[in-house]
Amino acid sequence: MADQEPRFFNRELSWLEFNQRVLEEARNPDIPILERIRFLAITASNLDEFFMVRVGGLQTIVGSHSQKLDPAGMTPAQQLQAIRERTQQLTRDQYACYVEELEPRFPDAGLQRLRPTELDAQQSQVMQQVFQDEIVSLLAPLAVPTPGDFPLLINRTLSMCVRLERPSQDAPEEIETRYVVIPFGRIPLRFVTLPSEGAYSFVLLEEVVQHFATHFFPEETVCECVAFRITRNADMAIREDLASDLLSEMEDLLVARRESDCVRLELSDDASDELTGFLQECLEISSDEVYRVPGPLDLTPFFQLADAGSGEENRYESWPPKPSPLVDPQESMFDTIARQDILLYHPYESFDPVVRFVEEAADDPDVLAIKQTLYRTSRNSPIVAALARAAEKGKHVTAIVELKARFDEERNIEWARALEHAGVQVFYGVKGLKTHAKICIVIRREPQGIQRYVHFGTGNYNDATARIYSDASLLTCDEQLGADAVSFFNSVTGFSLPQPLARIAPAPLTLRETIEEMIEAEIEFKRQKQPAMITAKVNSLVCPRMIELLYRASQAGVKVRLNIRGICCLRPGVKGLSENIEVISVVDRFLEHARIMHFRHGGDHRVLISSADWMQRNLDRRVELLVPVDDAAAKKRLITTLESYFRDSIKGRRLRSDGRYVKLKPNLKSDAVSSQQWLYEQTCHEVEQADRSRQAMLEAIRAPGSE
Repeated sequence: MADQEPRFFNRELSWLEFNQRVLEEARNPDIPILERIRFLAITASNLDEFFMVRVGGLQTIVGSHSQKLDPAGMTPAQQLQAIRERTQQLTRDQYACYVEELEPRFPDAGLQRLRPTELDAQQSQVMQQVFQDEIVSLLAPLAVPTPGDFPLLINRTLSMCVRLERPSQDAPEEIETRYVVIPFGRIPLRFVTLPSEGAYSFVLLEEVVQHFATHFFPEETVCECVAFRITRNADMAIREDLASDLLSEMEDLLVARRESDCVRLELSDDASDELTGFLQECLEISSDEVYRVPGPLDLTPFFQLADAGSGEENRYESWPPKPSPLVDPQESMFDTIARQDILLYHPYESFDPVVRFVEEAADDPDVLAIKQTLYRTSRNSPIVAALARAAEKGKHVTAIVELKARFDEERNIEWARALEHAGVQVFYGVKGLKTHAKICIVIRREPQGIQRYVHFGTGNYNDATARIYSDASLLTCDEQLGADAVSFFNSVTGFSLPQPLARIAPAPLTLRETIEEMIEAEIEFKRQKQPAMITAKVNSLVCPRMIELLYRASQAGVKVRLNIRGICCLRPGVKGLSENIEVISVVDRFLEHARIMHFRHGGDHRVLISSADWMQRNLDRRVELLVPVDDAAAKKRLITTLESYFRDSIKGRRLRSDGRYVKLKPNLKSDAVSSQQWLYEQTCHEVEQADRSRQAMLEAIRAPGSE
């Protein structure tokens, strides 16, 4: 590798390439049209969060005049400039997708976007009625005499900027210009529904307001009425060492975000230079932070259109989660887990056994205590409800609710208060660290004594996302894992160093060390002329120290295969550095979220699941867990699952040494494999086999000679 070539890809640009891969799904004509609309909305939502966190954070660093280089050799200012150039292109690609490829196909999916000038008499009447009865009552124009009078707009919401002209009061022969902002706030009416036959017809709210703008200003000339949207910096943190009341401090942080600096202005591309300059002055932003778009602003709400469209052929074939063959719905979860470890792979298998595990624990009179972490949960979480019910029934319930789960802080504050009100002992995580581990422990009194049942997961306790995220769950009553789990949990709530753990490895204490030791072991096996291989699936690979160790493994001849959904700062396939490393990414209908590792380990095959990605924050600044999977059937299944991703020649993309991702291609069309489809079909097959086995076992035994 040439000395001048960086050993790492830039983290931010790598993430943008991930979002580009999501956009490629929106542009894929082989995908049903409503799903393509959904993928486009995902890219918009992703980009919002990227600007709020990553761009906002970089702007703060640039403002401090830092010249510190990132591992790819870029200063903060250089990163920011590269990001702006890349996001401008990504934005152009998004709108090319929408304007040229998706909207023209709306009628095929039972959708019809109309402009106010295209309506028939009945539709015009409905639009006018909605404007007069609802919109006028909800909206309030705000005059902006000077930039200092610009209103405090809610982050990521649409507004209209109106440029008006009227005769000057002091000199009627002169024309004066003034500006008014009409904030939409959190008004839910983005799509104004219109009557039509056989289609969901709508007009955009901003176009309705634009059409009737003179209603607000009857004595003035409306020169322009342009939609715009701002994104604010959300990369803020509290000083936990100075916070006497963390919950109160988090509420103050949410308020601070509402008033933070603007990091992006999205603006309709027909806005005049005059109006654009006015907004830039008011928001104190440069032209680099302005993103002009030739279509509807804020594509995130287009999720609603994906749901409103019609035609089964315009959606993915339904893949309902299957019941695990290992779980009998008529049997207690505790009896099931006592018989054997249970591995679930969501969303192919249902999340219901995990919910049942907590719900049965809440109602079982023999359960003494429940200990659980909560990072992100669903809006009407049955797990949170079960924890509250358990506490109300007198069980000792302890919950670690992570208040610092970004963009879920408000919901977690609500959950924390509700749980405390029910009698749950609530902790807000560890000072200075985010608690990202996924663990639930149930302590049960049984005839042979106290038994510990544990759930370890790679994903959140969220029954909604468990239907669209791929994650692994392990339910076990293994004695050592149970003892480790209790020791780990008690150390978190007690703010103390845990006793040495026998099986599981927590971050920030031993998780990194454990993974590094297993990589070193593969290097040593290879030096001893034994087969050596590392296969890992994580969402992001950023940590330079981990990457350097993988480079060493490659240089020693260890075959390294990495399935990384999003950010990958490792440069694969470079001669003398990483030619033995393969990196693939799979973007498909389900969000790949599981973290699974397989080390050959001299034929002993170590398999582990984890809540942690290979990033410095997860390894060093979060509370995470790395859990071994030793059950033979569970290990085999996880290894098979990992292997399926490297055979994916439909949705798999290989990372090249130049940073580009290229689609994997099968030798023959008949060899084409989609890993997610294969995993679902395999799950269905296993369920069918289990059903046939049960039916065979229940077949009646007839007496000899009977008919």
